[in-house]
Amino acid sequence: MYRKIKNVVSFRRFMAIVGLIIITIISLSSPLSAQTVTQGYATDEILQRGMLVSLKESDASKIEAAERQNIKRLHGIVVNQNDSPVTISGENQKTFVATVGRYEALVSDENGPIKIGDYVTLSSVPGIGKRVDTISEAIIGKALLEFNSKSDVLSSTELKDKSGGTQKISIGRIPIDISIGANPFLKPEDNNLPGFLKRAAEAIAQKPISPVRVYISFTIIVAAIFIAGSMLYSGVRSSMISIGRNPLSKKTINKSLIQVIITSFIVFIIGIFGVYLILKL
Repeated sequence: MYRKIKNVVSFRRFMAIVGLIIITIISLSSPLSAQTVTQGYATDEILQRGMLVSLKESDASKIEAAERQNIKRLHGIVVNQNDSPVTISGENQKTFVATVGRYEALVSDENGPIKIGDYVTLSSVPGIGKRVDTISEAIIGKALLEFNSKSDVLSSTELKDKSGGTQKISIGRIPIDISIGANPFLKPEDNNLPGFLKRAAEAIAQKPISPVRVYISFTIIVAAIFIAGSMLYSGVRSSMISIGRNPLSKKTINKSLIQVIITSFIVFIIGIFGVYLILKL
């Protein structure tokens, strides 16, 4: 009797182990295995389902639309709360983000049509992806479906290109296998542009700037400062010498000095305006 009971217990234990192994294999082989948990975040802006988002630099509990300036904090894709069996969120954390798994993302054809297996990175439109290029630092994952301007288009917009014209791009939504990482096609920039010049130029233009434009702008501002400074120095020096030689003409000399100062200021302003136009257009 004892032996029969022992055999039954051993058989049940064996079946339990077999069942656990089968469940583990199924869960690992299922595409939904990585989609069991999504995290809730707070946000200060309106974010649509499928938008690529980054963590806010000042508050890691908040997210914002991903763009070039925050690509290093790229975090995931906005999803619906019911897209995952398990969600984690706190008070006021009502925007849910998937950081791994297969979810739909908003993409564009800014860098051409997206094909199955293409890496997806950030486009020029905040929160929208595109086919990977050689200058973006990070990728969001791989495309699981194709996207082009002929099918599944949700909207379109226009962007300024490097030549000063406009480029019309289409935006749609396709599933992506999320795997955030470094861009495998990233190429180092072939220039010796100092970091502070690059950061200053991009801060003014709010977009990537070619080294040629940056150097031209730098030359213009240096020339404007030199010309304005030379005029101001010469005017002040000449006025002091003239007053010393002829004190009675002080009023006339002062008027001339004021004119020189105003002219110097105008030259400097023109230089700044020229730099702004070169970087912005």
